[in-house]
Amino acid sequence: MHSLDKLFFQKILEENMMGDVTVLGLGMMGQALAHALLKAGHKVTVWNRTAGKDGTLVAEGAIAVTSLRDAVQSSSLIIICVSDYPAVRAVLEPVEQDISQRVIVNLTTGTPDEARSMSTWAAALNIEYIDGGIMAVPPQIGTEAALILYSGNHENTFIKHCALLKSIGQARYVGADPGLASLLELAMNAAVIGMIGGVIHAMTMTVEEKTNIVDFAKSLLKPCLNAISEFIPHFAQQIASGDYTNNVLSQLGPMSTALADIRRVSRDLNVSTELLDPIQALIDRRIASGFPYDEFSGVCEELKLKRPGKPED
Repeated sequence: MHSLDKLFFQKILEENMMGDVTVLGLGMMGQALAHALLKAGHKVTVWNRTAGKDGTLVAEGAIAVTSLRDAVQSSSLIIICVSDYPAVRAVLEPVEQDISQRVIVNLTTGTPDEARSMSTWAAALNIEYIDGGIMAVPPQIGTEAALILYSGNHENTFIKHCALLKSIGQARYVGADPGLASLLELAMNAAVIGMIGGVIHAMTMTVEEKTNIVDFAKSLLKPCLNAISEFIPHFAQQIASGDYTNNVLSQLGPMSTALADIRRVSRDLNVSTELLDPIQALIDRRIASGFPYDEFSGVCEELKLKRPGKPED
């Protein structure tokens, strides 16, 4: 077939697709994605490996299919969100010929290397692959509170579908490396989990003293964390420069003493310090290495593992 004829056929095919977008995977996040797309007025075809999860979506107007082949043939844009990357492969590989020349947006959580491997697999099949990282919980999908990062060497494809992708949250393209969205998502979640760990420890301390922790969380803890978040760019500048003594807000020496007090009081309250112990160890190790006047950001040097063959600093 002549190349122009192929383009014409492909255009006709796309214009007559059953739906604007197909969503594969109807776990909590997959259902939230499909719901947001429906709410925005898109035609949505849905499919899940196990039956019984599409009832609410069908009531909202989704097209439910039991055949995976029918699902992927229904739309030129396919969003997949399942448990992990092996599950992505298990879903897509049996229909790889049917998804050739289509767009796959993979919003499954995984590692940067898994994302790059998926991109390589897709390229060999003439699939336009975009990897994504969701920074949101399901109730936030479809609102401005949801941030979704996208990466891959199909920026123009992202731009083409950006309006649709904005239906599920803020859409930000972060670069051509397919693994970058995954890396940034995991890094941001590391910060979130660390913060939540500190929050849970703080509330465990206060509830043991019969404090009104709901009021404590709203009127004291949340404003405190909001104020501290203003210093994140300051820490980033120090880490980027490697100078942890520039415009120091709090030195490691006094911080070690304060953290030791927090841990002692916690034990007095019968609260475990296992969330805080590793932080104390890092601070004290940095101090013992000769850097008691560093900002807390200096502990990043203690977190850097020496790679085989990498020269010592």
